[in-house]
Amino acid sequence: MKPSCSSSYILPESVSTPRPRTGSSSSAFPTSRPSRKCYRTRISYTPVRNPSSSIKYYRRISTYSDFTCSAITTPASESQLQTYPNQDPATKLRLLTSEFQSLSEPIDRVKRLLHYSSILHPMDDSLKTIENRVPGCTAQVWLHVRVDRGNGVRLSADSDSEITKGFCACLVWVLDGASPEEILAMKTEDLGALNVVDLKGKGGSSSRVNTWHNVLMTMQKRIKALVSEMEGTARSDPFPSLVITAEGINANGSYAEAQARFLFPDESKVQELANLLENKRIGVVAHFYMDPEVQGVLTAAQKLWPHIHISDSLVMADSAVKMAKAGCQYITVLGVDFMSENVRAILDQAGFHEVGVYRMSDEHIGCSLADAAASPAYMEYLGMASHSSPSLHVVYINTALETKAYSHELVPTITCTSSNVVQTILQAFAEVPNLNVWYGPDSYMGANIVELFQQMTMMTDLEIAEIHPLHNRKSIKSLIPRMHFYQDGTCIVHHLFGHEVVEKIKEMYCDAFLTAHFEVPSEMFSLAMEAKRRGMGVVGSTKNILDFITQRVQEAMDRNIDEHLQFVLGTESGMITSIVASVRKLLGSMNSTDRGSQVSVEIVFPVSSESVTKTPEVPSQDLSLGDMGDFLIKAPIIPGVANGEGCSIHGGCASCPYMKMNSLSSLLKVSRDLPNDKDKLSAYEARRFSLRTPNGNLIADVGCEPILHMRHFQATTRLPDSLIDRILQR
Repeated sequence: MKPSCSSSYILPESVSTPRPRTGSSSSAFPTSRPSRKCYRTRISYTPVRNPSSSIKYYRRISTYSDFTCSAITTPASESQLQTYPNQDPATKLRLLTSEFQSLSEPIDRVKRLLHYSSILHPMDDSLKTIENRVPGCTAQVWLHVRVDRGNGVRLSADSDSEITKGFCACLVWVLDGASPEEILAMKTEDLGALNVVDLKGKGGSSSRVNTWHNVLMTMQKRIKALVSEMEGTARSDPFPSLVITAEGINANGSYAEAQARFLFPDESKVQELANLLENKRIGVVAHFYMDPEVQGVLTAAQKLWPHIHISDSLVMADSAVKMAKAGCQYITVLGVDFMSENVRAILDQAGFHEVGVYRMSDEHIGCSLADAAASPAYMEYLGMASHSSPSLHVVYINTALETKAYSHELVPTITCTSSNVVQTILQAFAEVPNLNVWYGPDSYMGANIVELFQQMTMMTDLEIAEIHPLHNRKSIKSLIPRMHFYQDGTCIVHHLFGHEVVEKIKEMYCDAFLTAHFEVPSEMFSLAMEAKRRGMGVVGSTKNILDFITQRVQEAMDRNIDEHLQFVLGTESGMITSIVASVRKLLGSMNSTDRGSQVSVEIVFPVSSESVTKTPEVPSQDLSLGDMGDFLIKAPIIPGVANGEGCSIHGGCASCPYMKMNSLSSLLKVSRDLPNDKDKLSAYEARRFSLRTPNGNLIADVGCEPILHMRHFQATTRLPDSLIDRILQR
């Protein structure tokens, strides 16, 4: 406890008053002023003892006209926060950086942060609200921002952690009283030199060090909003979102009502589907990107029939094999055609030739990525690869079996997913000297991989080893010229997370958690990677995104304090079904334990305004969610565009039009017609490849080899010897 002085406490005459910054009002930090006594009602003095220095006294002025005085016992030559009030933020930042760099021992740096924590003006308890919380900080951090036309930006900050409070004190000292333009011009990289506590190396990712960055992001977001309000300029409408709590779901946005049905599926359809599947021994494998209504029914039906699985494309085939082993006689595939082809081929490889595999349409269910890999241009790309030795073709799993077969005969090939592509490529470079890697067909993912490798060249060897233990800066620099990627293949969904969407995220969601699929354009990728570096983002597969969200929700629950978590969903909006189910389950478990804290989770859909169809306002009503859970939705709509049209050239995409071909009515039709009316379903059957490659081999056999190579890599973290031998023998 710091003792407060009585009214008879006398300040030394020698204490002088530092000149305040021009135009500045009351500061968040103490300033000294000569005085002879303390006033009982307004002024108090708090001496802080430091035997290494003479005492200096400083006056504190609160935002409520009351002010207190502190006695800080630290040498003027060692402490910057009570000096240089006239300097601009850049100069103050250099001074503060120099101060911390002069402290060679980590313990001294921690002590200095604790010292600065002790002199930060306390924030009024009324300002310590959820709205003023800074997202992404392990400790509770509150930030209050106001813009004073004559005195710049006025800042107030606090934390329940003394070290974190010290971080806040430093930032407030640097930026309090600065102009909005000065603060908005500052970048998180500018704070890099201040990473001095719990540092793992330059650019370390300690949660406390990330406080610098997260507080700055929140500060800039709020300043933009305040300046816009003062100037009377219209701000962009927020992206549509879902807010999930233990009690219910609140929808914000203008997506069509039909998209909301997945939250409260028709119980009669759920029961009918479950009965059909069970009676006819039908398994269902569905991709995450299914129509939300379909996913809602499937999620509810899972409780009645266990052989329903929603996942990414890789796991779909594995799940089908498990269902066949459990006695399922038919597998229905809700996805695009290459997914059903892969399921068919893997079942045949596993010996389940008699198990039928059915698609959900009698028409071709395409995929822009798979189509790109089947083009003559892609074969020309691989033709160039075949003339370079040694070479390895790393092909995205989301391609047709024919593509995998033809590719493997041209260039040794291994498949990959968005979650293992980086490790696959780095392992290949480590195992095969002078290797050339040819990635395809997704151009954005290829460019993002190269961008990631270029960023790694600026990391330390220790940081690189954490990504892959067999690499260092030298090896990463040497492999970049040998890393090739196809230039003309995109997913039409992820292609649309373009410039407009990125700029809006920077303006309105820069302090939110940011998730992005590896296939997004480079602007979105770079934004997500920056968020990832400060612990606020993830870049990877759909499963990586789901795991990231649930992990952050669990961490918030473990802290047992009121929190609002906001996630920007940088991938196809069909993911929302699995996210809602997972988050609801977590929040439901918290509610059952009566911890007393309230955690809300907001999922933001970054679609452009031109991608969204406006719908008329409808009076709010409570709707039961049935088998999705015993909670209510408090709005008639959720994010989604009318009639499922989500993609637009303006940026942002709500859903994949190919996935929309997998309807609930189609699933019910196929299930009803099996097994007696199989002739009606001949156009629905997944292709079984009897054709042969130019070298005379069965497409089904050769096309499965790259998949099996990947399975070996996933099991052992090494490339199979047979693949390495083939690379070296060419």
